[in-house]
Amino acid sequence: MYFSIPTSLPRRAGTAALALALVMVSGCKDFLDVAPQGQLSEDAIRNDPAAAQKLVDGVYNVMYIGGFDPDIHSFQFVILTDIASDDSDKGSRPDDYGDALTIDNFTLTPTNGVLNNVWNGHFQGIGRANQALDKIPLSPAPEATKNQLTGEVRFLRAYFYFNLARLFGGVPLLNRVPQTSEINSPEFQQRASVDDIYEFIISDLQFAAENLPQKGSTQTGRATKAAAQGMLAKVYLYRKNYQQAYDLSNEIIQGRSGAYALQDNYAEIWRTAGANGSESIFEIQTGVNAACDNSAVKLYSVSQGPRSGGRGGWADLGFGFNNPTTALVNAYEPNDVRRAASIIFIQPTAPAGQRSTGTVLWDGFRVPSKDSVENFRYNYKAYHSRTREANCGNTDWLPKNVRILRYAEVLLINAEAARQLGNTAVAATSLNLVRRRAGLAAIPAPTLQQIWQERRVELALEQDRFFDLVRQESVQPGRIVPIFAAQGKTFVKGKHELFPIPQAQIDLSGGQLTQNPGY
Repeated sequence: MYFSIPTSLPRRAGTAALALALVMVSGCKDFLDVAPQGQLSEDAIRNDPAAAQKLVDGVYNVMYIGGFDPDIHSFQFVILTDIASDDSDKGSRPDDYGDALTIDNFTLTPTNGVLNNVWNGHFQGIGRANQALDKIPLSPAPEATKNQLTGEVRFLRAYFYFNLARLFGGVPLLNRVPQTSEINSPEFQQRASVDDIYEFIISDLQFAAENLPQKGSTQTGRATKAAAQGMLAKVYLYRKNYQQAYDLSNEIIQGRSGAYALQDNYAEIWRTAGANGSESIFEIQTGVNAACDNSAVKLYSVSQGPRSGGRGGWADLGFGFNNPTTALVNAYEPNDVRRAASIIFIQPTAPAGQRSTGTVLWDGFRVPSKDSVENFRYNYKAYHSRTREANCGNTDWLPKNVRILRYAEVLLINAEAARQLGNTAVAATSLNLVRRRAGLAAIPAPTLQQIWQERRVELALEQDRFFDLVRQESVQPGRIVPIFAAQGKTFVKGKHELFPIPQAQIDLSGGQLTQNPGY
């Protein structure tokens, strides 16, 4: 018997195939450096201890799909997180990509294609995870190995569902591979409650934390015990379980979950030299291959790079999306090193008769002045050098690791949880470690608002700000509407905390999926 990995939410019979073949992407570094495997038979899994590992690798591989296709953490996800927030605007030409513009302005409808791409991408990941979990028990590998593989997959599945819950609220809960006869079952076509989704996420992360090894005891890039603990601490922060968030983040800080530290140079975190460094707790791995046109090297970097325009005649660095706002620029304190490390500022046009030197990036590349580009600010964290970092010559496909969870965020989770528990001294200690690296003075007794402000500038343009604003509104009502009003945008409470369920998915479910309020 052969089996394959589902690429999206199971659909009504006759509308689409339930599964596609498991594709292993060649050329990705470390454990992703495997040849295409095609379909695996159950006999192969029962007889080959390495076959189960290939299934798990297939779940990791799905994390970098994206662009204008099903998307987990690439261009479309950036639109729903950074561009939807007050930290950045759509960018590019005003008429470029209307679906991104309506998200930026909160005028989107359920037919918006970005929604469906992100929905499909995450359910593709969940489908692969469930197929792997279904077959790992067949492996002849030692029980401890199978538990570790299961822990890795459950960590990834929890991450996929965490994103879905924050984006859409309750979604279908797929906890196993459905039988053909179950495809149209309400269990798989209707929405579970958001509480049930979070219980499922917590259960997956708890298993992962109990069964994954410490950093240094597994291959670089694989999920570790601290990754599961850190993600679980973040989930508990969203659930307002501050004691659990504090305990888990504190365990990482105290060193019982592995050796982590803030990287000395903030700007280097997002360069190849900083990949999988001391600050990295979990990041999406990419790499270089001969073709570069594959699902492991998509448009995360190029979609956010400067785009030529005006009188310019130079080569594009990207599509020009995700432009930092003036509000974000002004959020940094004087002398905060993170400002220059997070935002590319395009130099102004020179006065008549003079020549502008443009903006010189860290690798020596010069971006011409403002009259040569569509927009004036870009996400420096997404930049990947064509001259100083490895690539395969195809500038539309740049192999940049995406940082998902950093030690700095664990410190900020710890600070926020401690402050909510009334432990101001611990909150100050964790917060000021982050501030010291940024070149800023310590805050002796930080308020909750100061910790939130630190999250904003530390994690700027890392696809977290919109979620943070919604979460913080539930803690301090009345905060979010004025923030967006200052950007000229109308945020409607009771509606815009969540995005609409894609109309395409409602149609495929035969109307069993219900829509979010206000849409």
